[in-house]
Amino acid sequence: MDYPITEKTKITRLAKRGVYDQETIYEILDEALVCTVAYSTDNEPFQIPTGFCRIGNKLYIHGSVGSFYMRELQQKKLPVCISVALIDGLVLARSAFHHSVNYRSVIIFSQPETVTNPDELYQALEVFTNKMCPGRWADVRKPTEGEWKATLVLSFEINEVSAKVRTGPPKDDAEDYDLNVWAGVQPIKLQRMSVIPDPDLKSGIPVPGYLS
Repeated sequence: MDYPITEKTKITRLAKRGVYDQETIYEILDEALVCTVAYSTDNEPFQIPTGFCRIGNKLYIHGSVGSFYMRELQQKKLPVCISVALIDGLVLARSAFHHSVNYRSVIIFSQPETVTNPDELYQALEVFTNKMCPGRWADVRKPTEGEWKATLVLSFEINEVSAKVRTGPPKDDAEDYDLNVWAGVQPIKLQRMSVIPDPDLKSGIPVPGYLS
């Protein structure tokens, strides 16, 4: 399925890198751990990086009911631009001008909806927790009534959206291919490292298998 191309989502610069199919967009969103939510209020721009998750065709964020930006989004239903970017490699060209980055990115235009349904709230926090660390939700203490009341969850429909992807080697000017300069790609990957136990961890608690 391809999302419809709108005036806001149409890729005009290097249009061949534009991607509108749902599968690719979902893959990028599901791999990324952080998004940036940008909006304008009272003629001032704001931009907040935050964790997120996707369930179906909705993106979810959560925060404190006391958070200024969460309250602004909730109460004013401000239109937002949500961005996600994954860096896959540094593209090292023969000229400084043609250096680039291999990346996968998504831009979403949407508006916030407050999640009030208890089942949807529970699912959103479960999926969010398991996205950070698959299998974690089954291990941890679940939120108390007070913690639920202190948490605000917002959802955003993923309808006006596009992705942009760059892959492959550098693209130099024809005359530069004869230069004695190394060129290529240095891959970059986000990697989970060995865990560091909490100094206050009770003795005898093993590292969960999903963290090994």
